[in-house]
Amino acid sequence: MKNMLVTNNVLVLALFGTYTHIPFTIARQNPALTHATSGGEFDSVPSALTFDNHRLKRAYVALQAWKQAVISDPFNFTSNWVGSNVCSYTGVFCSPSLDDPTIKTVAGIDLNHGDIAGNLPEELGLLDDIALFHVNSNRFCGKLPRSLEKMKHLYELDVSNNRLKYLDLRFNDFEGKVPEALFEKELDAIFINHNRFGFALPDNMGNSPASVIVLANNVFHGCLPASMGNMSDTLNEIVLSNNGLHSCLPKELGSLKNLQVLDARNNKLMGELPSPIGEMKSLERLDLSHNMFWGALPGTVCSMPNLKKFNYNHNFFNGEAPMCSDLEESDGVKNCFHARPVQRSRLQCQMFLKRARARPQKCKRL
Repeated sequence: MKNMLVTNNVLVLALFGTYTHIPFTIARQNPALTHATSGGEFDSVPSALTFDNHRLKRAYVALQAWKQAVISDPFNFTSNWVGSNVCSYTGVFCSPSLDDPTIKTVAGIDLNHGDIAGNLPEELGLLDDIALFHVNSNRFCGKLPRSLEKMKHLYELDVSNNRLKYLDLRFNDFEGKVPEALFEKELDAIFINHNRFGFALPDNMGNSPASVIVLANNVFHGCLPASMGNMSDTLNEIVLSNNGLHSCLPKELGSLKNLQVLDARNNKLMGELPSPIGEMKSLERLDLSHNMFWGALPGTVCSMPNLKKFNYNHNFFNGEAPMCSDLEESDGVKNCFHARPVQRSRLQCQMFLKRARARPQKCKRL
């Protein structure tokens, strides 16, 4: 730890036992720490304690909050987390600050293989000089606190082999891939939207037990895996909008009986809508706008019993079942319904449909 190499723009991320290098940028200030960063974090510090500098005092607050969140520590890793000398705490490593070498600060945490049970509190964001955060092979549960984005020098984050139920990496500048094992973990919610992740969704995506998956505003490509139909018992909402997904819509999605929201707008999805899609009996909101779908809208889709909002504008649909006009809220502009207003030109529709019929697409990687 004394000679650690720290880089400000790269995060080595280990969520599931493998490391992935991901460029990392702090996206915005976390409002959950507003009170802490305005001086209120020291309210709980005993007046008798003295610290070498302000940063070690902040570290004390963070580590004491974390110790309070621990419910089991069988190897007594945190038993000596007492007093103001935080650099002597087990698993806590200090080194000179990068911006002021005359100041010592907490630069790393290593509690790997501690079998510690508890959660990760928001106060960990006060460790904003930290470069390494290793807590693999423990029993931490809950979710990663949003305050981790305050760690401006973070280089290695390893939370693999824990019991985290929520993965929340929203609104950052992460790039590259996430491990396929993401979809094998016992996570209830996966939020990795508004980043720059760019990879094909893996075939094991359907193994996820998550009820909510939000992948919007990235640069995913390739097809929607047919295995998504395997999530019928758990999946309630999936948001795939604003990516580069390029395939047809797999008929297996019709197996998602508990799905309430399917948002796949602003992609490159294409082909005719398969009739089995209409078997999603719980679906309330369906958004397929700004894609390249064509053909007729199946009556099975428009007659789903709970469907209230159906957006299919900016596609190339050229026919629809009568019940599609009876929906509570729908938007079908910029298609090829020539009896309707605000549609594509006949020439544009003819040229597109000629190419589409000459090159029929199947649900496979393009």
